[in-house]
Amino acid sequence: MLKAIAVLIRNTTWKCGRVERLIIDHLRNHLRVHGIPQTTVNEMLEHFKLKGKAKSEFFDALKRLERRRIIKIDLP
Repeated sequence: MLKAIAVLIRNTTWKCGRVERLIIDHLRNHLRVHGIPQTTVNEMLEHFKLKGKAKSEFFDALKRLERRRIIKIDLP
């Protein structure tokens, strides 16, 4: 899953938790700077410097966002 690509589909943070908002904000900033609303999961992990329990919360947040159809995870 580290080489997977996260793509922002809907630009909303309604009913999102703290980690979900961090992910969506990172994808928004990536869209603003680079012009594409996508980044790799590994790049986000390096950006947030997550370890241990926070890392598992990050992956749970990715799954929740994908289930709510806010982001899309593309596996290579």
